[in-house]
Amino acid sequence: MSAITETRKTTNIVKVVAASLVGTAIEWYDFFLYGSAAALVFGSLFFPKSDPVTGTLLAFGTYALGFVARPLGGIVFGHFGDRVGRKKMLVVSLLTMGLATIAIGLLPTYASIGLAAPLLLLACRLVQGFAVGGEWGGAVLMAAEHGDDARRGFWSSWPQAGVALGNLLATGVLWVLALVQPDEAFNSWGWRIPFLLSAVLVVTGLWVRLQIEESPLFERAPVQKSPLLEVIRRYPREVVLAMGMRMAENISYYLFTVISITFLTTYAGTSADKSTILTALVVGSAVQFFVIPAIGAVSDRVGRRPLYLAGAIGVAVWIYPFLRLVGTRDAGPITLAVVVGLLLHALMYAPQAAFFAELFGTSVRYTGASVGYQLASIVAGAPAPLIALALLGDTDDPNLGAVAIYMAIASALSVIAVLVARETARSSLDHDRT
Repeated sequence: MSAITETRKTTNIVKVVAASLVGTAIEWYDFFLYGSAAALVFGSLFFPKSDPVTGTLLAFGTYALGFVARPLGGIVFGHFGDRVGRKKMLVVSLLTMGLATIAIGLLPTYASIGLAAPLLLLACRLVQGFAVGGEWGGAVLMAAEHGDDARRGFWSSWPQAGVALGNLLATGVLWVLALVQPDEAFNSWGWRIPFLLSAVLVVTGLWVRLQIEESPLFERAPVQKSPLLEVIRRYPREVVLAMGMRMAENISYYLFTVISITFLTTYAGTSADKSTILTALVVGSAVQFFVIPAIGAVSDRVGRRPLYLAGAIGVAVWIYPFLRLVGTRDAGPITLAVVVGLLLHALMYAPQAAFFAELFGTSVRYTGASVGYQLASIVAGAPAPLIALALLGDTDDPNLGAVAIYMAIASALSVIAVLVARETARSSLDHDRT
């Protein structure tokens, strides 16, 4: 009987992890697609009266505002996720994200409707940010709360791998289009195809998510009237630590992905082919997808903190060589730069889901983890492309050292937060702090 029960538990956790992985991949496909499109075409399509660098900065401005909506999404989805359930909120977040992404694919450009075009683009981006703000907490908690204490790092790392898979899908579609379409066709209508493809992915994700059961820990936890107020009262230290730990992870990711596109196509020379960096990002995202669960499993054995520290220090050391390698405009060094960067990022990102989930009690875990995770994105990932472009400065003589210092400061903040945080590996999630 016990063998049968164990088999059923394993089957159930695999279903839950698969649902979290698929749904997360789809939501982040939508979110990352915008970042890549902002680097490639949105500047000229929605802000055509600006010079290329300024147009790209304005496109990244709308990109950054999507991050501003993420904490609000984390609060709203966290509130209802802690009150009515994780599963319901995951379905709502996926549907909301899908509708916003499809809408972007149908938007008229500045040439058609003038100023209304960037305003509509901004509105869609804010909805995307709101939806993804609620996605992360629910997806990782479903995996973490269905899993066991000894393998939580492994199980909950799969939704994190879904983020890499989402970036792989987004970059992969753009890469294929860049190979088969001339620039004129891509800039005219080809860029819309990846956004409209979201409709198929969302229907698939909804079907998968509707098949899973609610978190067993949530079902037996007390219901809080105001989860956010309880987080502020009982877990302020944990929220601050989560934000600190995210600084190096969040900033480095957008430097290794979004900024790498702009750096190659704008700073490394106009002759640079955008398919070169897209190819490198496809390879890097594929490697990261497979590596994240392996690192998650290692974190169950050695702890979350050692791996996180190694990653935070590693990205600070790697950012300067990364930019130098991308600046060569050669496919081999560029691919090496991206792969190593994303591997170092994975040392933080893989154990992060379990680490953050283990910081909070069950009745406020969705809210606590989401708020700590998403608040950091406002000061980390949101302005990272804007700050990096400003620090790079002149396209003829980019200041690589300034970007390296920026990354080093972010890494220092994360190192301090990890050193202050307690080790949480193998701790029980079935608890609440009073």
